[in-house]
Amino acid sequence: MYAIAKIAGKQFRLEPKKNVKVPLLDVKEGSAYTIDDILFAVDSRGAKIDDAALKGIKANAKVVLHGRDKKVIVFKKKRRQGFKVTKGHRQDFTLLEIESLEGLIGEAKKAETPKQEAKPKAKPKKKAADKPKKKPAATKGKKPAAKAKPKAAPKKKAKAKPKAEEKNAEKPVKEEKPAVAAAPEEALQAEEKPEKEGVEKEKKEGE
Repeated sequence: MYAIAKIAGKQFRLEPKKNVKVPLLDVKEGSAYTIDDILFAVDSRGAKIDDAALKGIKANAKVVLHGRDKKVIVFKKKRRQGFKVTKGHRQDFTLLEIESLEGLIGEAKKAETPKQEAKPKAKPKKKAADKPKKKPAATKGKKPAAKAKPKAAPKKKAKAKPKAEEKNAEKPVKEEKPAVAAAPEEALQAEEKPEKEGVEKEKKEGE
């Protein structure tokens, strides 16, 4: 069950036995205060919106105290002009305690079912302690025969490593190519003849 009311131009949710902080009201502390401007209400019958259904609904409150909120810092600045202003502001308020909402029917409280007590769990049975095993009686005067140790297997002889090749092994000699024989004089003379013949022909043509 609750109602939405308008107080000093602002909307607040009102519930019975709860406090509401509203703007400062011109009312003395400890005096009664009635709120008639109800905008919306909800009770066990449902929501009420229209004016006819909201007629007759009002909230009865009590003024608890008047006070001021925490300081809010207001800072202003204009760059390149050397303008800076710092101010503080504390908003005045009135604290109201909602005593009742007239015209509304509260929801019926559901009957509380008694909780069933949990049964204590049965303790687990302790297991029988294991009995210590009896050791076999030692025979007097007789010592147990010592076990023969197995003979170690003969070690295998390591194979002899092959001898390293000699470092100064002879390198294969490269075969020398035969030198080109000098051209014979006859071949040179044969090359010079056609050159001479060509020069003589040019002289004859020139004459």
